[in-house]
Amino acid sequence: MAKLRTRKHKVVLARSAGGDAGITAILVILGAFMFIPMYYVVIQSFKPLDELWMFPPRFYVTSPTIGNYTDLFLLMNTSWVPFSRYIFNTVFTSVVGTVGNLFFSSLAAYSMAKIKFPGGKTMFKTVRTSLMFHQTVTGVTSFILMSAFRWIDTYWAIIIPAWATSLGLYLMKQFMETNVHDTVLESARLDGAGELKTFWIIAMPMVKPAWLTLIIYSFQGLWNQGSSIYIHSEQLKSFNYAIGQITAGGVKRQGASAAATVIMMLVPILVFVISQSNIIETMGSSGMKD
Repeated sequence: MAKLRTRKHKVVLARSAGGDAGITAILVILGAFMFIPMYYVVIQSFKPLDELWMFPPRFYVTSPTIGNYTDLFLLMNTSWVPFSRYIFNTVFTSVVGTVGNLFFSSLAAYSMAKIKFPGGKTMFKTVRTSLMFHQTVTGVTSFILMSAFRWIDTYWAIIIPAWATSLGLYLMKQFMETNVHDTVLESARLDGAGELKTFWIIAMPMVKPAWLTLIIYSFQGLWNQGSSIYIHSEQLKSFNYAIGQITAGGVKRQGASAAATVIMMLVPILVFVISQSNIIETMGSSGMKD
C-alpha cells in the first residue's frame, strides 16, 4: 500500500517533490505577469512628465516625485462641486448597492436551492441564461424601465440594478446546494425555527466564503463605475467620473491621471487581498455538487 504524503499533519496530493516545484514555478511566473500591470501603474504615478512620455517605457523611475499626487489634489479643489460630494456618492451607492445585492441574492438563492416550488428549475435556468447577456444589450430596456419608475437622475438608478444581479444569485445558489445540507435545515425546522430564521442563523454562516466573494464583486463593480446614462446631475455623479473629468485636460494632466488610477484601484485591491482565500474557495465550490 502506497504511503500517503503529509504536510503539517495533513494529507496532500500524491505528487513528487519535482512536481510541486514545477507547479510552484509556473504559479510564480503567472503571478509575476499579473503583478506587472499593477506595478507599472504605481511606477507611472511617481514619474515626472518627461519620463511619462519616454519611449520605450521604463519599468523604473530615475527621478521619483509626488508632484502628480499634489497636482491631482489641486485639481480636485478647483471643482465647482465639492469633491467630498463625489466621494459620498460613490461610497453611498457602493455600500447600499452591495448590502442589497447580498441580501436579495442570498434570499433568492436559498429559496431556489432549499425550497421546492413550482417553476423553480425553470426560473433558475432563466437566471443562468441571463449570464450570457451583457448589460449593454439590455441598456434600452433598462432605460425605459428607469424612466417609467422615474428613477432617472436619482440614486435608485444605480442601486436598484445592483440589487438584482444574475451572477450573485448563481454563485450563492450553487454554493448553498453544495455546502448547506438539508438535514441541518430540517433539524432547525423541527426545533421551531421559521424559514427566515433558518436562512439567517443556519444557512448564511455556512456559506460565508460565498457571500464575502459576492460583497467583493459587487463593491468593486459599483466603486469603479464611471459615467452613467441614468445620471445627469453633476451633484449625483461618481468619484470615478469626476477623476476622469479633471484628468482629461491633455498631456499636462497625465501625471495626475496616473495618480488618480492608483487611488481608484487601491480600495478594491485591499478588499480583495484581505478576502482572497474566500474567493478561491467559492470559485472552487460553486460549480461542484455532491
